[in-house]
Amino acid sequence: MRKLTLILVSLVLAAGLIYWFPPIHQRLYWRVDFAQAYLRGLVDPVKPPPTSLPKPEVSVIIAPTTTATPANSPTPSPTVEFTPTPQPTSTPVPQSVALPAPLWEKQDMNNCGPASLTMYLRFYGWKGNQQDIDALIKPLPEDRNVNVDELVYFVRTRAGWLNAEFRVGGNLEMLKQFLAAGIPVMIEESFYFEKPYWINDDLWAAHYFLVTGYDEAARKFVGQDSFRGANTQVTYETLDSYWQAFNRVYILVYLPGQEPAVKTILGTNWDKDANRQHALETAQSETQRDPKNAFTWFNLGANLTYFERYDEATNAFDKARNLKLPQRMFRYQFAPFIAYFHTNQIDDLVALTEYALKITPSSEEGHLWHGWAMYRLGKKTEAIADFQKALEENSTYQDAKYALDYMAQNP
Repeated sequence: MRKLTLILVSLVLAAGLIYWFPPIHQRLYWRVDFAQAYLRGLVDPVKPPPTSLPKPEVSVIIAPTTTATPANSPTPSPTVEFTPTPQPTSTPVPQSVALPAPLWEKQDMNNCGPASLTMYLRFYGWKGNQQDIDALIKPLPEDRNVNVDELVYFVRTRAGWLNAEFRVGGNLEMLKQFLAAGIPVMIEESFYFEKPYWINDDLWAAHYFLVTGYDEAARKFVGQDSFRGANTQVTYETLDSYWQAFNRVYILVYLPGQEPAVKTILGTNWDKDANRQHALETAQSETQRDPKNAFTWFNLGANLTYFERYDEATNAFDKARNLKLPQRMFRYQFAPFIAYFHTNQIDDLVALTEYALKITPSSEEGHLWHGWAMYRLGKKTEAIADFQKALEENSTYQDAKYALDYMAQNP
């Protein structure tokens, strides 16, 4: 019996070692992850994100302006009516554009960001792959989200012969102008799984998509999709609808000599504050046209958070939450955590971060902001544990390092 036990233990240890062998782990990880997520859903079924707690409503007032609103500016007078900032007049573009498609890269699990950026960089002659990008910004495969600023950081530090920027509030005409200028555009958009990961899974997720062409007659964009394949076509209407869920954020990677063209196309959007002001006005307008669309309110809250107008932002986020956001929303977007923290609405922050961690236990952002909630509640030991967990999930996460340094200096 003892010999049999030793044999079984040896087999288990051997299996564990084999599983962590990189080529084997890469092949099997997603199956193990799927099984774990499904089992968690059986024990504790996933529900929709928590709705907001009752509180006084704060009106959102947007003053007409052609410049950015400073973060510390006074609240505009309630008598001012909303008037959109004039946008740059677009230059006529060709009826169709088809930029050369880079070598297609099939994404690993939860790796559309690095895989899409790989194709983007290959357009300019880069020779690497998604694992090279993972090594810097996504060291653990369990990390299910890569933010746009992390992708831009990779370009600036590992492909510094290229320029990289990201902005929000894009539109279809702007995409066409960049393509006509020979510059592909990478966007973040909605994605729907074919199979559920848990019971009652709403199937919604985030995805990166590299846009490389368009056809006016067919009213379709063409792009390189790391999941669906090369030269994937998508209608104008679908792309804009899917793009809206992420504040129409876009990444631009281009040669230094192309910067004058980039600045011309962006116009006032070259300035980051002005760009956010335009996006804020767009979101406000869309909440008026489509008040039952949760994404319009979420975008409004995100742009208000950028300008540190936190009370108004939480009001917008409350409306978005009450209109029912997707289950995975807080895997990818974290502006509500910031706004609820700064308005000291800690019960909401706890509810959202705990929900986010239920959906994505490996979320470094979820652990970070749950830690700040614990700090506000006076639970410093729990806060430090959360910050340490965030750093375990992503050893390069500077916000977690700052949080731990702050706790060490303020015991």
